[in-house]
Formats: sequence, C-alpha cells, structure tokens
Amino acid sequence: MKRIAIVTGASGGIGQEFVRELAKEALDELWVVGRNEKRLLALKEEYGEVVTLVCRDLTRSADLLSFADLLEEQKPSVLWLVNNAGMARMAPSTEFSFSELEQTIDLNCKAPSALINLCIPFMEKGAKILNISSASAFQPVPYLNLYAATKAFERSYSRALHAELKPCGITVTAVCPGWVDTGMLSKEINGKKVRFPGITTPERVVKKALKDAKRGRDMSICSLYVKCQHLNVKLLPQKLTMKIWLHGIKNY
Repeated sequence: MKRIAIVTGASGGIGQEFVRELAKEALDELWVVGRNEKRLLALKEEYGEVVTLVCRDLTRSADLLSFADLLEEQKPSVLWLVNNAGMARMAPSTEFSFSELEQTIDLNCKAPSALINLCIPFMEKGAKILNISSASAFQPVPYLNLYAATKAFERSYSRALHAELKPCGITVTAVCPGWVDTGMLSKEINGKKVRFPGITTPERVVKKALKDAKRGRDMSICSLYVKCQHLNVKLLPQKLTMKIWLHGIKNY
C-alpha cells in the first residue's frame, strides 16, 4: 500500500510550501491538486516522480466524486491531507454575484469537508489532516465577511472533528495564520499601498503547521502577533473588535 500526502491548492503560495516540506517526508507519492495543469507540472518538474498531478476543480461535485473514484482505484494509505485550496475577495457583501457566493462556499467549506470524508477510510493511526483556516476566523470581519465566515466554519469543523477522530489516532489541525505574503493579497487598493500588520511568510506558516500537527494540536498559530489577536478577541466585545477593524481599513 503506497503512502501518500494530498495537498489541494498546491500550485501557489502556502500550497507550494506544503509541497516543498512534505516532499521531505517518507512518502511514495505526493498528490498535488489544482485546476492549473501548467503550474502543477512545474511542481512535478521540480520534485520529480514523487509528485502525482490531480487536476480537479474542487467547486464541482463531479470532480469531487471523480477524486473518490481515484482513491478507490489506488487504495493508498493517506498519511497527510492538506486542505489549502480557497478563495477570497475583500468587498461589500452586496457586490458578490450568486456564482461567486456559491464558488467561495463550495471551495472553502464543501470541498474540505467532502475530501476529509473521502480520505478517512484510507487513513490509519498517525494520519494527519490540516485545514487552512485564518485568523479572520476568530471574529466577524466586515468587508471580508464571506471569506471570514467560511474560515470560521473551517476552524470550528476542524477542532470538533479532531475530538471525534482522536480515538482513531487521526489528528485534525486548523491552521490560522494572519496576513501571509502570497499572490492572494492585493498590495494596492484605489491607488493606495496596503499595510498588512504582522505579515509573515508562507514558509513560516507551513513549518509551524506541520510541527503542530505532529504534536497533535487542533489549532496552529504561527506568530506572536496572531496569538495576541486571538487573545484580544477573547477579551474584547465583538462589536469593539469590528470597530477597530473598520477603523484600520477606512482609508481603503
């Protein structure tokens, strides 16, 4: 039985870092999942035969079901499942089209939940699931409302599932970084350079996440800045945290 890791959203930012780090593990195959075949091929060229390309659009139920067929056909031992694929846009909620609402919820919520259920039958004691949530999961976030709400779902789902799967020896870790320096961030809005307090690198996030997963933790927070943020939202009323956030973004 081949030992594999699965990384979704593998072709950019945090996903690429997970591929880089997991390529160092004792694995037979590293399944990289994404829509952009060219970018996935670049990973295969860099890391060689250990990388297996799985081109899927995880917002489509048909592609999720075909992933189930692939698992049934290969019958691997899934040691790592990293649900990293996601989408976000900062805008008033009324600007989102029905299609954008649907795709965001499908990719950020439905896809990781479905992939976890598909993979659990192929996991044994010691297997690890990492769901890439966000520090925005700690509180309501106006103008990042949809994304933050989906990440709150991921965080809550992960921590509860961790408790459910503990008797099986399978750990689930919600990874909750703050701002991460990837192509996903808009560096300029309305001609103004955007400040990202506490911004960190994908490498730092991933290394801390893998370390926390190996320690059996249900949540991973990689920086002192985000740890302080997590504490603040526990102590302050949510209405006040939203006012502070709105004050910080008023110039954009």
